[in-house]
Parts: sequence; C-alpha cells; structure tokens
Amino acid sequence: MRRARDGYQYQPIPRAATDDVFEHENERMAEELSGKITTLKHMSIEIGNEVRLQDKILRGIDDDVDRSSGFLGKTMGRVLKLGKGNHNYYIFYLFLFSIFVFFLLYIVLKFR
Repeated sequence: MRRARDGYQYQPIPRAATDDVFEHENERMAEELSGKITTLKHMSIEIGNEVRLQDKILRGIDDDVDRSSGFLGKTMGRVLKLGKGNHNYYIFYLFLFSIFVFFLLYIVLKFR
C-alpha cells in the first residue's frame, strides 16, 4: 500500500515483442523436431529393410545347413553300415593303397 500513497501507478511490461520471439523460437524448434522425426522415420524404414534382408539370408543359410546335415547323416549311415559288415579286407586294402601312394610319391620326389 505504500506505492499507492506515493502516487506509483503500475504499468505492465510490454509483452508483444517477447511473445514474438518466443513464438519464432517455438516454430524453429518445431521445425528442427520435424526434421529429426523425418530422419528417424527414414532410418527406421531402412533398419526394417535391412532386417528383412538379413532374415532372408539367415533362412537361406538355415536351409543349406539342413540339406548338408541330411547329406552328412546319410554318408555317416553308409560308413557305419560298411563298418558293421563282415568286410574285414577293406581296411587292409586301404592300408595297401596308402603304402602304394606314399611309395609312388617317394620315387617321384627322389628322381625329380
């Protein structure tokens, strides 16, 4: 009440200039945010495309592994079947063949 006695009259600070500054700043920040959102949208689309591509590649690899494991399983079955048979001479023939190959290599390398 002291101000009223001294003849002080309240005069508000003009807000028009500062409101414009805040409005321009808000518009600038909204444009920056819009640009960042657009960038994030494009990045997320690219990430999605990359994930789909990688998934396709992994599925192909999985199919290849399944085929090779089936082939390996059949081969191991044949080897085990061969080992269970009464064909005891296969090991002997393999041993003679390996000795022949080593002897042939020895002669070729010695007289070279």
